[in-house]
Formats: sequence, structure tokens, C-alpha cells
Amino acid sequence: MTDPSIPFNRPFATGEEFAYIREAIDNGHLAGNGPFTSRCARWLEQQTGSRRVLLTHSCTGALEIAAMLAGVGPGDEVVMPSFTFASTANAFVVRGATPVFVDIREDTLNLDEQQLERAIGPRTKAIVPVHYAGVGCEMDEILRIAEQAGVMVIEDAAQGLLATYRSRELGTMGRLGALSFHETKNVISGEGGALLVNADELIERAEILVEKGTNRREFLRGEVDKYTWVDIGGSYLPSEIIAAFLWAQLERADAITQRRLGLWRRYDDAFAEAEADQLLRRPVVPMHTTHNAHMYYVVLPNGRRERFIQDLTERGVHAVFHYVPLHSSAAGRRFGKAVGHLAVTDEMSARIVRLPLWTGMTDEEISTVIDAVLAALGKRSRHPVHT
Repeated sequence: MTDPSIPFNRPFATGEEFAYIREAIDNGHLAGNGPFTSRCARWLEQQTGSRRVLLTHSCTGALEIAAMLAGVGPGDEVVMPSFTFASTANAFVVRGATPVFVDIREDTLNLDEQQLERAIGPRTKAIVPVHYAGVGCEMDEILRIAEQAGVMVIEDAAQGLLATYRSRELGTMGRLGALSFHETKNVISGEGGALLVNADELIERAEILVEKGTNRREFLRGEVDKYTWVDIGGSYLPSEIIAAFLWAQLERADAITQRRLGLWRRYDDAFAEAEADQLLRRPVVPMHTTHNAHMYYVVLPNGRRERFIQDLTERGVHAVFHYVPLHSSAAGRRFGKAVGHLAVTDEMSARIVRLPLWTGMTDEEISTVIDAVLAALGKRSRHPVHT
């Protein structure tokens, strides 16, 4: 078996990153909250419509701040899907809370809003919908249930930049949202994230928490004559080097998204016949959402995934599965609890395969992956190479 010639992911650079990093060095400000941090935050506020955006060193960090802002503590419960990354749960576990895992929808693989009401109890502090693959959860119903129960909604929009639900940007509908700029995301800074603060009454404390529990931002704005320790907090800021890299990406964010959408559509068109033949299932994107082509996955019949991935590897294509459900993980069993049997989560996590998709992929590489997939399914490629 040879090493795959087409990797699952390859970080994309616009070409301006080094110039902006050099500018950051010349500015003489390399810690957080410098000029590039400000540019990125303002761009994100204007793009999303969030009341305040605070850059963080990771999406995990943004979720940890959200947990503090929500007042989550020992004995509290936070409802979330089991089909998500560990950070979604960890951010609340470190505050002493119990993640309550619910099942996902079979179509979008997002949190099943129909499972929420029975998962909410007197200790529930928040609901954390995760917008899988940049496709929006059913936020209208989630927000209705949360308001009725008096609990906060915190959106894990790690994969959701420049995607919408009913024309609203993902991450802006709950009182708080979190974005990721990890190297596997569409817009990257290696590591990085952002907290979207969508409620005015949370902005002041959010600024304190991200600044190590100090009122430093008030000091920098001239609102106090010195800054001091006033609350809990942490060291969540990214450096200006990271922010400079991110700025180069945000400047090209629309072009990056459009390129990814073009690649995504190539896959989707090529596999329509295979879906009609029930050899796989393509991603489902509801009409009232716009996605950002964060990933392209296929869902295979039961028992076919291991051999399928092996076939692709032998053809020089690195495809991967995704999350081990949190409710069945060692830490999930220790720190959390499940509501219901989570049958859809268990089934889909055993059938999903993610295909290579990154911004710099060539048309030839996409064609190679398409041919490999169809060959692994026993079908002949009829899809032309696009140039």
C-alpha cells in the first residue's frame, strides 16, 4: 500500500501572509490586541453582524469563555449533540458541568431539535447546537425551545464562517457563538478562533474574561486610569503574528468560499448517479440554508466503509471518517450522560467518509478523487475533467 498522493487536507495560503507578518514585526507589537487583531475583529463584526467579536487562540478557548459568560458551574447541565469534537463538551466539563448528549438528524447530521425538550431539566444551563459541515441547525426551533426553558443558546459554529440559516450568519443567532480558524477550516491561521458576542449585556464581561480577568480594554480606551484584576479570566488572545496571517485569509474569504463551493459541486454532481443507485448518500443541504463547502462527505451502506477507505488509499486518495461519538468515548462516559439511545449518531458515525477538499485543490486532483470513488463503488467515471 502506497502513501496517498492526494492528502485529506492541505493548508492554503493566499500569498500575503508573510508580508503581513513582516508588517506586524515592524509595528513592534507582537502580543494580542494589536492592529491586525483589530482589523480581523472589525471584519468579522461587519460580515456577521455580531455585536462584538473577540479573537481567541482557538475555538476551544472561545467556547470556554462562553461557558464562563453563561455562568456554567458544578451541577449544571449543557445539552449538545454527541456527534461533535471533544472541545464542545470539554469547554463545559472544565467548569464542572455535565454534557447531556442528544441524537442528531439523519439528513444534516446536526443536533435533532426534536430531542431537546426531553433533554432539558431543572439543571440545564445552555444548549449548544453544532453546525456540522457549515450547514445550519434548525435554529428557529432551537431558539424557541431555549426561550421557553429559559436557557442560553451557545452556537458552536467552528465550521460555519460565511454560512447562513435563513439569511442569518451562523454563530449570530444564539447569545454567543464560536468560530474556528484551525488549519483544517476554510479560513485559517494555523490555530485560532473567535467569540461572537451577540448580546450587549455580555460584551463588557467578555472583554474582561479574554484579557485574563482584567479591565485592560477599558484602560486602553481611556475609561479608567489604570487596569487591574476584576474577575476570573484566562490568556485567550492570539498573537499579532497569528492575527496577521488570519488577515491575509479574511481579505480573500469570499474567493476562498467560492472556490470551495465549486469543488464541492464537482463532487456532488459526480456522485448523483451513485446515490440514485443507492451506493452512497450525498450531503443534505436544506433550501433555507447556505453552506460554505467546509467539507464533502458521503454516507455508505452499513459495513462498507473500511474497505471503501482502503480502496481509495490504494488509489492514492486519503479519505477519512469523522467523530467517535462522545457518548461512547471514555471521557464521555465519565463526564457526560446520554438522553435516549442515540441510534442515528451511532449509525452515521460508522458510515460517513470525508473526501479531500481544500482551497488549492486542482481540477485534476478533484477528478482523480472522483474516479477513485466511482472505481471503489464499481462504477465507471463519466464525469469530464474541468479546466
